[in-house]
Amino acid sequence: MRLSRMFASILVAGSLVLAGCGGDDGGDEPDEPGAESSTAPDVPDSWPLTGLEVPGGKSAALTHPVMVLKMDNTESSAPQVGLGKADLVVEELVEGGVTRLAVFYYSQVPGNVGPVRSMRASDIGIVSPADAAMVTSGAAPVTIRRIKEAGITFFAEGAKGFYRDDSRIAPYNLFTNMNDVATLVKQKEKRPGDYLPWGDASDLPNGQPAKQIAASFSGGHTTNWAFRDGGYVNENTFAADGDHFPADTVLVLRVKVGDAGYTDPAGNPVPETKLEGKGAALLFHDGRLVRGTWSKKSLDSALELSTQAGKLTVPAGRVWIELVPETGGDVTFSG
Repeated sequence: MRLSRMFASILVAGSLVLAGCGGDDGGDEPDEPGAESSTAPDVPDSWPLTGLEVPGGKSAALTHPVMVLKMDNTESSAPQVGLGKADLVVEELVEGGVTRLAVFYYSQVPGNVGPVRSMRASDIGIVSPADAAMVTSGAAPVTIRRIKEAGITFFAEGAKGFYRDDSRIAPYNLFTNMNDVATLVKQKEKRPGDYLPWGDASDLPNGQPAKQIAASFSGGHTTNWAFRDGGYVNENTFAADGDHFPADTVLVLRVKVGDAGYTDPAGNPVPETKLEGKGAALLFHDGRLVRGTWSKKSLDSALELSTQAGKLTVPAGRVWIELVPETGGDVTFSG
């Protein structure tokens, strides 16, 4: 659903009064005071991370920026808390062949979420287009330096809202109250730009049947999706019961992955997803697949999608983005 814009214009014309004296044709009197023409402000009426209409005619310009939480995505994180309230999720490869989630919040900021884990340099290309603030457990010194150079605000353990859940094992016991963290980045009302090129489902080409999806990031991790009841269900999620992310669309981007230049404490090389340039895109919606191409001029540029016929838009709704490596990764599907 494309962003609709409302313009109201009211023009009140002053009346012209002519006065005559002794039959002579007098001059024009000044216009009577009246309301000048005015234009109501351009109020966005759709959310930037979903393209969905803002309910009740309210504005999508809020007093906090987009908040992106880095969440663990291994069995040790179960149950994950807060996925059900996210607007959008990006899944990225990290060391050891497993994945981590960049969980985007804007239209609603929940309370407790987690487990919270560390940032990667890959996050620069993921977070920068939304001008978002990150919520993280921290990062390696080289990553922190690069995140700061990219101008990304982040909050780590020790900041307001962070706490340890004693019922869990470290490092999977770090959580935060996003409402508390959001108070640290208050701003004047502002609507971020659209994260994806939003459109209507009717705009999509017919594509081909695709009700089962397997997005393989490595030999050690595959995310499986099934189309049921009008949306995509993550069949191997670690989310708490009733807190699953309700994906209307799964968008797979095939990406180049390089070496971040350091290893984790276990000695595993840390990969770095290169979310700029271009690559193949697979858009899964309503049980069908549309193939296309993604492009991003720079790390902080908005994502663009296209097919051979022209621009490709994403149906408004909640989207899970899979950043699957071009080399070492794979995507399979069936109708």
